[in-house]
Amino acid sequence: MAGGPSEAARKAGVTLATLSRWRKGEADPSRSNLVKLADAAGVRIEWLAAGRGGMLVSASPLGHPVGKEPCSCLDTLGNPVDLEEFVFIPRYNLKAAAGHGAAVAGESPMFSMSFRRYWIDNYLRIDPKDLSVLSVKGDSMEGVLNNKDVILINHADTSPTSGLYVLRVDGDLLVKRVQKLPGGRLAILSANEAYMPFEVDPSKPEGDFAVVGRVVWFGRQI
Repeated sequence: MAGGPSEAARKAGVTLATLSRWRKGEADPSRSNLVKLADAAGVRIEWLAAGRGGMLVSASPLGHPVGKEPCSCLDTLGNPVDLEEFVFIPRYNLKAAAGHGAAVAGESPMFSMSFRRYWIDNYLRIDPKDLSVLSVKGDSMEGVLNNKDVILINHADTSPTSGLYVLRVDGDLLVKRVQKLPGGRLAILSANEAYMPFEVDPSKPEGDFAVVGRVVWFGRQI
């Protein structure tokens, strides 16, 4: 602070020798003296006492601007969590979503799932607004995607070349492996050999057909 240790000692109402002992770790200031020191230096008492949170009084514990209410969220170890580091993706019920549009339009999510914003931006490189979470139902993709697996869908990717996609076929949502064939046709494949493969011409579908989006991540309970 301006004026150095002498000015800090004066504003805190202690001697320079006492302040020197505190700085060297030879003695610990009382709580009231900590408050005086923090006020004199214009810093937060939590930062001065334990080095936690933002240093300046003008910053919140998580570095939020003045006037913005800081989040009091904690992890399981009691450490503060900055919600701005996460994106919250809507989680839909696969059965409830059947029969609706490519963005699961008109359906209300059951809840949201959180993902690290850094991972979304730097690894997936997808706009979070184009993502949703569904669950897998059935055994047609057993061994690749199992029953009750959770999948993250990129609704902006609706022009398949190859990969795992969620499709709407005759009002039902299916998770399948898709392969692009010559002429623009799509081969729709299952991992379970009990399910027959079929082909679709997306430009001239024989019935209700749409590519809902590509599977970009999955989670599984062991």
